[in-house]
Amino acid sequence: MNKSIVSKTSDYFKKKGIILPTISELSNPHSINENLKLKLNTLDKDAMDPLNLFRVHWFNNRDHTDFAKVPEHIVLPSEFTGVEAKIIVNIGRLFPLITAHKVLAAYGCLLPRILNGSFDYQNNKAVWPSTGNYCRGGVAISKILGLKSVAILPEGMSKERFIWLEKWVEDKKDIIKTKGTESNVKEIYDACNELKKDPKNDIINQFDEYYNYAIHRSVTGPSFEKSFLEVKGDSNLKPRFYVSASGSSGTLAAGDYLKDALNAKIAVVEATECPTLLYNGYGEHNIQGIGDKHVPLIHNVMNTDFVVGISDKATNNLNMIFNTEEGQKFLISNKGLNSNFVNRLPEFGFSTIANILASIKLAKYMKLGADDAIITVATDGADLYLSELEKTKEEFNGVYDQTSCAEIYGQYLRGIAIDHTLELNQKEKERIFNLGYYTWVEQQGIDINDFEKRRDQAFWNTHYNHMLSLDNQIKEFNNM
Repeated sequence: MNKSIVSKTSDYFKKKGIILPTISELSNPHSINENLKLKLNTLDKDAMDPLNLFRVHWFNNRDHTDFAKVPEHIVLPSEFTGVEAKIIVNIGRLFPLITAHKVLAAYGCLLPRILNGSFDYQNNKAVWPSTGNYCRGGVAISKILGLKSVAILPEGMSKERFIWLEKWVEDKKDIIKTKGTESNVKEIYDACNELKKDPKNDIINQFDEYYNYAIHRSVTGPSFEKSFLEVKGDSNLKPRFYVSASGSSGTLAAGDYLKDALNAKIAVVEATECPTLLYNGYGEHNIQGIGDKHVPLIHNVMNTDFVVGISDKATNNLNMIFNTEEGQKFLISNKGLNSNFVNRLPEFGFSTIANILASIKLAKYMKLGADDAIITVATDGADLYLSELEKTKEEFNGVYDQTSCAEIYGQYLRGIAIDHTLELNQKEKERIFNLGYYTWVEQQGIDINDFEKRRDQAFWNTHYNHMLSLDNQIKEFNNM
């Protein structure tokens, strides 16, 4: 610990009126000081104000005037999913600043650096490599804390992300666009390695940051447990699975908590166009929010139970039905879905649709019934993909009508099969684990012993417990 930098940063934050929320406050925001909650009631959720740190959790209600009893969630109706199992979707677009939950990961990764003094606000710059939302979360957290930052993301990501970044960075040069799209993660790493040559750049890479894993296990996991228990009530509902797209594998870490607390199995989702975990495959896809062609260092592979593949053709086309007047008319008039439910479908972004489809696949594969539940997550909403929606419309050559909607619905939703569903035995887990060697040891220079430690669950428990232990340090920092 560099005590002089910690003390200097604490003074700097005090002058800016910054108070750091504890991990327990983010896990249970009802414990936040009442005066702070009252101030939040009059503050815009997207304001560049450090007080919005106390909204970086899953309990924001829909109008952001207060905290909800449990995280906002939707239980998908069976007439929509075609299965009896209850699929519980936790809503991430209610997070502040970026309307996506990756702002939590960014806080969790930057927080320990502040507490141990390894990040000097006068000399260091936070570099946030990402395939989309994480770099926006990093820029947002950095901005409201008065820190310098850089965003790195592929040039092929949705236009909405770049528009947001341009409003938040001090200089457009702080947005680095790497070649390619969702699958081009190595190009991001190459840019990071170039920036790393300047010791002032602190590379906070979500794919190898164990704090990313730990914050989601510490905060997201307990939050999803609460929403499940709310749905369960006095019933016999059993939490059978937690389903999350891979991405950096940060959100996937909530599954480790849910496995311990509720005995739920863990399923990871990836694009069939780039089936790395499924088949050692490669390729490109458009399920924005998940990176590919490698196994993230922070993926606890040996604790994962299933891999489920979803095609970006499904997410692209269903995104259009969910977010157009023609599509919503079809769902209400032709399929008889409740209009209140249909009006909420824009809360589902691309990776969310993939999570939902994977949950339906699992329910069919496992023959789950009405007493079984699957917990999953809506990481962001459709508002981040409006430009992608227009691209999908163009593929219909101007003929997008009720017949088109029926074909999409039948093929990609009601016609979901159980293909590309892999139950992981020990041999499959070891295959996926070993795939990571080529990225992390050969390419990125991780020590082989540090790589191998990740097979043992004690390793992951240590990182989780360390995150929980930070509360005392946070309180001391705030009270300096």
